[in-house]
Amino acid sequence: MSSLASNPVSIRSPALLPERDCCHSSRVSDRTTAIDRFFAISARGSTVSREIRGGLATFFTMAYIVVLNPIIIANGQDVEKQFIGDGSAPNVALVAAGTAFVAGIMTILMGVVGRVPFAMAAGLGLNTFVTFNIAKVMSWEEAMGLVFLEGVIIAVLVLTGFRVAVFNAIPAQLKTAISVGIGLFIALIGFVDAGFVRRVAAGPPLEMGIGGALTSWPILVFVVGLLATAALVARKVKGAILIGIVGTTVLAVIVEALAKTGPASAENPGGWQLNVPAMPKQIFDFHNPLTLFTEFDPFGAFSRVSALLVALLVFTLLITDFFDTMGTMVGVGRQAGLVGEDGVLPRTREILLVDSLGAAAGGAGSVSSNTTYIESAAGVGEGARTGLASVVTGLLFLVAIFFAPLVEVVPYEAATPALVVVGFLMMTSVREIDFSDYEVAIPAFLTIVVMPFTYSISNGVGAGFISYVLIKVVRGKAGEIHPLMWVVSGMFVLYFALGPIRALLGV
Repeated sequence: MSSLASNPVSIRSPALLPERDCCHSSRVSDRTTAIDRFFAISARGSTVSREIRGGLATFFTMAYIVVLNPIIIANGQDVEKQFIGDGSAPNVALVAAGTAFVAGIMTILMGVVGRVPFAMAAGLGLNTFVTFNIAKVMSWEEAMGLVFLEGVIIAVLVLTGFRVAVFNAIPAQLKTAISVGIGLFIALIGFVDAGFVRRVAAGPPLEMGIGGALTSWPILVFVVGLLATAALVARKVKGAILIGIVGTTVLAVIVEALAKTGPASAENPGGWQLNVPAMPKQIFDFHNPLTLFTEFDPFGAFSRVSALLVALLVFTLLITDFFDTMGTMVGVGRQAGLVGEDGVLPRTREILLVDSLGAAAGGAGSVSSNTTYIESAAGVGEGARTGLASVVTGLLFLVAIFFAPLVEVVPYEAATPALVVVGFLMMTSVREIDFSDYEVAIPAFLTIVVMPFTYSISNGVGAGFISYVLIKVVRGKAGEIHPLMWVVSGMFVLYFALGPIRALLGV
């Protein structure tokens, strides 16, 4: 007689398992299935582990904003010589906590409502405009009040259907050009932030390294990180981008410990950009970001400056927010395979609404307008396809409120190789543009090159839109232009003419 027959109860069939175990297993399975259904993880060809890796990769490529945004806005004085928080001295730590808090909340909201792998944070460029243009003519409370109003206006445009209609009116090949342009732009950002490409005072506008040579340890770390990440991506290694970021950071810490390079400065151009890679002396640090939500005044600017100047400032914020996000949606959405053949992205209305609320939340939280980040492409390059990745990124931002010193370990040289590789991935869609058709090829070309050359997504979109309408008109095909393309192109003409208009009006 077999041992099985002599001891049948040794086989733990489902019927013999304790009821509690069965129910527990069922509950876990049900929760997993519910998450899968909610975020459409399997439907989009992804997995939970891939979404987590993507969320991590996105966070590490854009965690710099927790450090960089306070550097820009916390150190700026308003017209009353006050700093954010109505203080007589900069409070960088508090603004860093506020930056991480708003970014975390809005990114989680983007994941849950928009259900796409797009992360949000204070917009670079916008924060500079707020600091050096708006706060110079009014108080910080009034400046952030204008940012809040701009976010409300864009939200209204979403709810009325105008912003979504504009998005859908863009010709498909121009949307492709926007994606390609962002790819070049994000790669240039990576090269410049790492110091591999630098501005020069005389001669060509850009050069490689320092004086045309790669002579510093940080640049060497960047090059090694770039080559290693590219090799991992080429071999289709799971977690390639995240492995590249973490591995390059470890290398940077070792190199700094041995070489003692120090931070970059005018006297030390070969130093580390943004952060010096070293184990932090302090791990935990907390400042309450909620105190900043009492520091904005939505209507105070109208009693400080003319209504015309208020209108021009809000319009500048609006046009940049409006089309930067639209470009990012197209570029990152296409890379994720979420944009259909008709050029439409699922849940466009919800995505744009959350982005609009991000602008308002950034103003209310005194950390400047929050917008969708092109660095989200790093997570998509890692395999993220759903909003679960955004939830992961958002939670990491909230954790960063308490562990800001750990965020400061990663230098640009370790994070930016991922941006260059992602730039390549986004550029591959250029093959979808018909360059034999000059009606679309010329606008597409201008869209692609103006973005990186002017360091602005909005400028590239505007150049493409205006040239598209112009070429259609001169070829006698004005009837083929969507009515909203006329409206948007007119808005961009006004946007590009703001400088002369201000000079003419003396505002």
